[in-house]
Amino acid sequence: MASERGAERGGASGPAEGSGASEQAEQVELAGQVEREVGVGPWEGPWPADEHYDPELLAHGDRRNVVDEYRYWRHEAIVADLDARRHTFHVAIENWQHDFNIGTVVRTANAFLAAEVHIIGRRRWNRRGAMVTDRYQHIRHHATVEEFVAWAAESGLAVLGVDLFPDSAPIETYAMPRDCVLVFGQEGPGLSEEVRQAATATLSIAQFGSTRSINAGTAAGIAMHSWIRQHARID
Repeated sequence: MASERGAERGGASGPAEGSGASEQAEQVELAGQVEREVGVGPWEGPWPADEHYDPELLAHGDRRNVVDEYRYWRHEAIVADLDARRHTFHVAIENWQHDFNIGTVVRTANAFLAAEVHIIGRRRWNRRGAMVTDRYQHIRHHATVEEFVAWAAESGLAVLGVDLFPDSAPIETYAMPRDCVLVFGQEGPGLSEEVRQAATATLSIAQFGSTRSINAGTAAGIAMHSWIRQHARID
């Protein structure tokens, strides 16, 4: 089965390597311009000896899009800390027509600390919407639905499709298994029939307006938060 762990950048596998400075430069480029100062400046006082810290960031400041807990930390140290406490749900999205929602899905998966994001179909996707969070989020590619379904079964994960089918269960009242993968279809056609047939259940999100469906990236955020409300520890 041809799948791989880690964010794909330039053909490489694994979370992308690189200094904090290069990541900051990439985020500035994505934003177009910096409208307000974010992050922190150079470290004041004696430098900490802990190996978590990046000397380049300590010297020049940390303007990355990370929580305060990770200021001045090396990229590898942040990923290792996240890996030690990731949740047990996964997220998958079909990518047969180069879906532009994938970046948003990756960014949200990072925010909710998903185990992995799975891309089914085309390998390439637009990373701009991820806002560099793909450096911290494990991403796995599956060329076909069959390959993805086989991986989920081997991993002991329930496949839960999210789409508006007549037989879909309301996500608002559905008891999600702790170990599962939430699957979202291509923007437009929605969840493929192959995924629908393979799913343990399909879930719908309640809507009250005139539109037939909501954006796939938005739906993914709602579904992930539904899992969080049922299973995550909220301090």
